[in-house]
Amino acid sequence: QVLPEIAAEVGDKIEVWVDGGIRSGQSVLKALALGAKGAMIGRPWMYGLGAYGEDGVTKCLEIVHKELDLTMAFCGKTSVRDVDCSVLY
Repeated sequence: QVLPEIAAEVGDKIEVWVDGGIRSGQSVLKALALGAKGAMIGRPWMYGLGAYGEDGVTKCLEIVHKELDLTMAFCGKTSVRDVDCSVLY
């Protein structure tokens, strides 16, 4: 829950990225809404790799992308640049 404070404190001096806990497109949207500039997707693509190799990684990333796209649409956003904390409430 400290992400908004960290993002506000560093401002534009450095980019803040989230690494951990990202499991879906909704997780990515939440990280962006809380002030992150990006999110690292670790575990989901490893599951895809273990299950189906390179094709599994591709499929995993497609799913996360689709989830993010749909969730943004539900929030009335068309670009990640427009995402702010208002989508959380």
